[in-house]
Amino acid sequence: MSETIDTIDTDQDDAAPGATTGEAAEQKAGGGDDDILVREGDIAGDYLERLLDLLDYDGDIDLDVEAGRAIVSIDGGEDLEKLVGPRGTVLEALQELTRLAVQQETGSRSRLMLDIAGWRADRREELKELGRSTAESVLQSGERVRLQPMSPFERKVVHDAVAAVAGVTSESEGEDPKRRVVIFPES
Repeated sequence: MSETIDTIDTDQDDAAPGATTGEAAEQKAGGGDDDILVREGDIAGDYLERLLDLLDYDGDIDLDVEAGRAIVSIDGGEDLEKLVGPRGTVLEALQELTRLAVQQETGSRSRLMLDIAGWRADRREELKELGRSTAESVLQSGERVRLQPMSPFERKVVHDAVAAVAGVTSESEGEDPKRRVVIFPES
């Protein structure tokens, strides 16, 4: 399920951005899972907008709800690559800070996903290809392969890509931050 929420507009009340008056009333009365995720996205968007203002960075903040999690994306600014950092390390830290800001406001732990300048979306495609091609190589050679250490996000994408190739499987081994995916032939 993918539900697109419009670009955040901080001048609106606590209804989802772009919602009509009737939709806003439904959201306030409804209290469903998507409403909770939209609220998380709104809180995160406000937090990130303040951060961008403090840094004097330009960027458009978009909110989505997809697969049971709020997705917040920042695009369009020249300086945004600095907020990604090497191999997404700054992005991961900002995601955790944003999750904590949401938790402070809601009292509940958030699974919110943050993407900046399309880095996570691009990385997802690279990892899908890595998982698929490595799985096919393992299938042909019969030898297990250990990939480099990855973040939980990266490991999940690789596991999903490997699962799509018949005859191989994958598991994670090690402890963070050196936890890695191992791909091996099925018995």
